[in-house]
Amino acid sequence: MNEIIFFGQNEKPILIENEPYIIIKPIQFKFENENENENEKQIKQISTSYFSTILLFENGKAIEYLNDSNKKIQIEENIQKVTVGYENEAILTIEGNVFAKGKNINPNNPNEFINISSLIEDTNDRIIQDVVSGAKSIYLLTSNQNAYGIGSNGYCQLGFDSETLPKTEKPILMMKNVSKIFSGIDSDHVFLLNSNQELFVCGDNQYYQLGLGESIRETRIRKLTKIQNIPKGKIIDIQSGEFHSIMLIENENENPKRKLYSCGYYTRNGILKIAYTNEFTEIKSSLFENDDNILDFSVGINHTLILTSNSKLIGFGDNSYGQLGTGDTENQIIPIQIELPKLRFNENISSYRISCGNDKTFLYYSPPPFSNLEEDLIKLFRRKEFCDISFKTENGEIIKAHKLILKYRLNQNQNQIEKLQEIISKKSIKESNQIFEMIYSNNSKINPKLYSEIKEIINSNEKIEETMKRIYLNEDEKDFIIERKEKKYKFPKLILIMRSELYRGMFLSVTEDKSNKVTDYSELSNKSFQILEYWIYSNQIKNGIQITQEIINEIQIGIDYFQLNQTNPNLFDLLINKFNNQNQIEKEKQFKEKLLKKKQEKDKTDKCSIF
Repeated sequence: MNEIIFFGQNEKPILIENEPYIIIKPIQFKFENENENENEKQIKQISTSYFSTILLFENGKAIEYLNDSNKKIQIEENIQKVTVGYENEAILTIEGNVFAKGKNINPNNPNEFINISSLIEDTNDRIIQDVVSGAKSIYLLTSNQNAYGIGSNGYCQLGFDSETLPKTEKPILMMKNVSKIFSGIDSDHVFLLNSNQELFVCGDNQYYQLGLGESIRETRIRKLTKIQNIPKGKIIDIQSGEFHSIMLIENENENPKRKLYSCGYYTRNGILKIAYTNEFTEIKSSLFENDDNILDFSVGINHTLILTSNSKLIGFGDNSYGQLGTGDTENQIIPIQIELPKLRFNENISSYRISCGNDKTFLYYSPPPFSNLEEDLIKLFRRKEFCDISFKTENGEIIKAHKLILKYRLNQNQNQIEKLQEIISKKSIKESNQIFEMIYSNNSKINPKLYSEIKEIINSNEKIEETMKRIYLNEDEKDFIIERKEKKYKFPKLILIMRSELYRGMFLSVTEDKSNKVTDYSELSNKSFQILEYWIYSNQIKNGIQITQEIINEIQIGIDYFQLNQTNPNLFDLLINKFNNQNQIEKEKQFKEKLLKKKQEKDKTDKCSIF
């Protein structure tokens, strides 16, 4: 069984039988029937709110625990994400469809899932990349980087005046060129981040939870408004409670690299008020050491849990139901370290995740299933702007793919495209999507049965890194020039779209010139640029390059220039490790040379003494 630790309110729904409704110390979550096959699958995500808790497994299936019926139900879908809000919930399928339910989504039958992505008016914008639940609204991010909202607009959380649009049962376009959407399970406000790291907000602002500062006093921000004073660094995540928001910022050249900032305040029935700020302000505590990075954090309605690289579990906020796991129900105004329960996989704490609900908390083991190259390839497949080869399914529906990727992921045989078309022609659109995702990611677990049908025509034994290196070596595939000083570097546009937020925004912009634009990177040395170039293709550091402090500093500039997709371990960490190893090797070399020199001098002295 997977490792799941639970503490907090054990009702709405009842999750653990024969346990009190308030669990003040972390205990292991126990399934109703541990012999069920689904419970042996790897946990991918847990999403929880007032009336529902959903456990998503890596095999794409989920179990939902419902409060009103106090029972669990199986959701048989190819799911990649689940999200639960106060009055709604949604599931995002592998094919890019979103099924949602709730009284603001489907008032005639609030307990029935409906496909809300199919309600988007623009039929070319119905493939969904991400879905986020607010308290009474749901937000969709399409593969074309457009943000849509559906549900209640009572606090203008859809970016429109609530008097003219109090709610909508169809998704409405909120903003274009969006890279991420952030909200919370009990939040009536939303944050939209564009590809230039500009942050826009709208919705409830009565407690300054939008971080707009003292000068903006409106309690409802009716239209999307840009936040001017964002902390320096890259925005990794924003999570919202009822009256507050917490932002995770990353600066590669600082220690610690990741810091948390908050705005608004916490409240419990109007009595407890904590951490009031009208703009994003750093959360400081002696518990955060210089070498201690934030691995994960989660925000409930009024409480926050943080997991750090030094294996610390830190919490603060409301603790009325034991949701901080401190062994009591005392609220915590400042961050406090929580005694970490004995974890089965404690040696790899970086693979644990936190999920906070209304008055409950989960800590669960969830190692990443993909390297970020595979994740980027999957995301690329779901983007249709640069698809240049079409396949017809059994119902005559068209599914598109990228010819360049297929060229390198299929066996080197001219007939493989035809064989793939023959297979697709006998499959549904759902199965076809799964087939392509397995080709792109080389992950047979998506559908082992279908994988057995395609494994003869793909490079099933080749890692994604090897595929990317083959593309790297083929100059004929490169159609975009980056020029710096005396040298030109060529990349396939498709790879840059996949790996760089900067070029994704450039190539997909409706106003930018999409020709072979030349960009100058004069601040980077040739060695630094070669490291970046090789990393973009392979997630690896090129052999034979001596790492210096100057190169490390330049790489930080390059990462910011490219806005590279970074996961753990990232390029900067690997460079630091290699640099330290080089220094250690050099010290050992100098020590050996010093010993040898002493030995030679001693031998010379001994010879002289003989005579």
